[in-house]
Amino acid sequence: MESLYRTPLLDCFRRGEVAADIRMMAAQGLLAPRAQEQLGLLALLSADADPAIRAAAEATIAAIPQLDLARFLGRPDVAHEILDFFVRRGIEPVPSEAPASDDPMLDAAALDAPAGEGESDEEAAPETGDTKRLATFQRLSLLTVSEKIKAAMRGSREERTILIRDPNKLVSLAVLSSPKVNEREIESYAKMANVSEDVLRVIGATRAWTKSYSVVRALAFNPKSPIPVSMALVSRLVEKDVRTLSMDRNIAEPVKILARKFLQAGQSRRG
Repeated sequence: MESLYRTPLLDCFRRGEVAADIRMMAAQGLLAPRAQEQLGLLALLSADADPAIRAAAEATIAAIPQLDLARFLGRPDVAHEILDFFVRRGIEPVPSEAPASDDPMLDAAALDAPAGEGESDEEAAPETGDTKRLATFQRLSLLTVSEKIKAAMRGSREERTILIRDPNKLVSLAVLSSPKVNEREIESYAKMANVSEDVLRVIGATRAWTKSYSVVRALAFNPKSPIPVSMALVSRLVEKDVRTLSMDRNIAEPVKILARKFLQAGQSRRG
């Protein structure tokens, strides 16, 4: 199933990069923190190659209160593919004047949350400096992949900062799918040299984040950024930053060459 509603994690499911145990979690309603993401996953997994996963997705869809689902489908921001999927199943959208909510339609994750999950950033903030951070790192290192994914999407800022560097792509991309992640965090991730190229590629391809000049600059100056990502951002930089980029020893040569061309073009226009 294709959908206009996109998150980094949902895209992994579409590309078939997700193991069966994680797909089963999603089919049971245990993964997505947003209603639209949850419905998109359920629609996708209702056609999964694994019959057990298909059955779990169908059971979860059946457990969603139909009136709540119909009211959600009546929202103007629902992706039309998700709307079409449920309309074909006989669920007609119902316009509602109630305030829009992005909470999952069926919050099974709240019933299956690991210890510590769901704390606010304030509650989970470091209380004793390095000791607390080490304890958080050690606790996260003991989690399974599925538990890490849930912590990445529902946990604290400190947990996201650790999990964005997880070697498992699903975990790091789950951080980017978190409804809690903010622009300041994205900028800090864009500066990191110890995150995967997939993380940097997704940040660079997300228009909402690259509206920020700080994020654009961080990606362009990150030696770990994929070369096509960096090259696409050179034209967005101010002249001072282009000049600095063109002389940075840590930057890939194709990016520096492009930066020099932009500088020469600017000088020619002024001449």
